[in-house]
Amino acid sequence: MFKEKYQKLGGELKTVPLKRCIRVNTHKTTPSILQKRLQKKGVVLERIPFVKNGFYVISSRFNLVSSPEYLLGLFYIQDAASQIPAEILNPKNLVLDAFAAPGGKTTQLAISSDVIAVDNKSLRMIKLLNNVERLGLDNIIAYTMDFMEVKKKFDFILCDMPCSGNYMLEPFWTKKNTQDRIDERSLLQKKYLSHAISLLNDDGVVVYSTCSLEPEEDEFVIDYALKNHDVCVEKIDTIGDEGVTHVFGKKLDPSIKHCRRLWPSKTNTIGFFMARLRKC
Repeated sequence: MFKEKYQKLGGELKTVPLKRCIRVNTHKTTPSILQKRLQKKGVVLERIPFVKNGFYVISSRFNLVSSPEYLLGLFYIQDAASQIPAEILNPKNLVLDAFAAPGGKTTQLAISSDVIAVDNKSLRMIKLLNNVERLGLDNIIAYTMDFMEVKKKFDFILCDMPCSGNYMLEPFWTKKNTQDRIDERSLLQKKYLSHAISLLNDDGVVVYSTCSLEPEEDEFVIDYALKNHDVCVEKIDTIGDEGVTHVFGKKLDPSIKHCRRLWPSKTNTIGFFMARLRKC
């Protein structure tokens, strides 16, 4: 099912080796200082070219999570693709992180803006709070609550959506997932994105992202938003293919080409999708 589907979308079902990645906590240090500090311990790092403060871990003689640098909160272990959405959003003031736990993007957003972090999974929120403390950030307020209960308006919202994932994230993913499960996720994502748009101030921005490669959870959701809300898709400058606008015989809004779709075989990341929407 997925092999043929991905070929029609311009990608392929191909597993690629992933490099471990870290994001420098610039609240406490700089990329150059951290790189020199870890190099003295035999850790070989290489800059990730498409994000500001990320490194590939080329080699290390020890587990980085046991290092003093990690325990001191000088970096966060975070996949390269998942570092992109916060940079695309680029908030200038208070930002809502709608599905925040365990806190990778939350703590990334907090480098430049105050953050309201919301998630309804209490165990994952404990991880978020632990990460916030380790990284030494004091401008995050976290709530364990359903995103649909949020009523406050914002200029900036990050919606890294609950999704079906992709084959790079777990073994036997293609056998575990069905079209029905994907369609159920798509319905939830449309509901969540609609609520996020309702929370935007005029001219506000929401970044929508998933680690799914399924158009039902990606382009179809954005097309739904464009048809039902006063939003427009903005161009984003990052890696990846353009969003697909002709899918399985369906013609979508042409501006969806401004979205970005990351195929593992092309970007050497996990599968990922991103869109930046502005309230018109």
